[in-house]
Amino acid sequence: MSLRLCIINTRMDAEGGTGVANESKGKINRVLGIYTKLINGCLVRKEEEAADYGVNERSIQRDIEDIRRFLEDSAAGSGYADSLVYDWKRKGYRLEQIYNVKLSDSEVLAVCKILLDSRAFTKKEMTGILHKIISCCVPEDNQKELRELIANEEFHYVEPRHKTVFIDTMWKIGQAVRHSRYIEMEYVRSKDKSRVKRKVQPVAIMFSEYYFYMAAFIEDEAVRKDFDVINDSFPTIYRIDRIKKLRVLEERFHIPYTDRFEEGEFRKRIQFMLGGKMQKVKFVYSGIDIDAILDRLPTAKILSEEDGKYVVEAEVFGKGIDMWMRSQGDLVEIIREAE
Repeated sequence: MSLRLCIINTRMDAEGGTGVANESKGKINRVLGIYTKLINGCLVRKEEEAADYGVNERSIQRDIEDIRRFLEDSAAGSGYADSLVYDWKRKGYRLEQIYNVKLSDSEVLAVCKILLDSRAFTKKEMTGILHKIISCCVPEDNQKELRELIANEEFHYVEPRHKTVFIDTMWKIGQAVRHSRYIEMEYVRSKDKSRVKRKVQPVAIMFSEYYFYMAAFIEDEAVRKDFDVINDSFPTIYRIDRIKKLRVLEERFHIPYTDRFEEGEFRKRIQFMLGGKMQKVKFVYSGIDIDAILDRLPTAKILSEEDGKYVVEAEVFGKGIDMWMRSQGDLVEIIREAE
């Protein structure tokens, strides 16, 4: 019974008889009294409340469950919730701090737009994900309006050419990363479309330019001998949609904490997920929006600026930086080639 129902029942019972009304009034007073203590930060102990109100502990437990249900109902409608928890150390009930449990309508719209622009999934997958997000996070009265705001982009959505459904594979990789387990896989290489078998140590999942990638280390020296950087401290990058078979092994690997792979730092330095060595580049940018360059290259630093021309230096990883600089045409003049 929620707090609202307690109040309604009290009124109904009052019309039906004085005895029942008094009993219901006693219950609603107890529930509101306990609830007031909780929202004021007090600890509620069943035995103390039972003694104060002259009832048994089972009645207090029912009151607590009524309050718990009321809090859950409030969370469903408002997006905010107080969680009623039992503190085992202090032997009593208390409220956790208020927190936001739902996305706002504007946040849902932003997420849907980002998803559509990513073009990361097949059309069927994308439609399903969008509709689930809206159904779960948006009040029913607003769902139609939000669906209309994305309807045109959803209708004209262009799925990736590989048309591969890989979400379950990505989840398996995530579990392998979390538990430091080796992966065996069959992978289709981009340069010759041949299938190769690999045993790798997966360390991260990343997204860039329409595709999800797995970062993994290879121990097999016979495989690594053809790589550009044999002893590089950075992992090899694999597109997840090109993994045709995958098996997570029971065998575990160990990377010392000081040598752990930090995908956030790696992500700052790589362009288009193309591998290669760490290097520094220096160039002059003469375009109209230097912020776009700094956002594209998070490690970039402006060394000087004169007449709207910026001298920029950045630390980057791999060959993707060459592709990016060529794409800028006359707006980028290379001062120092990639080292």
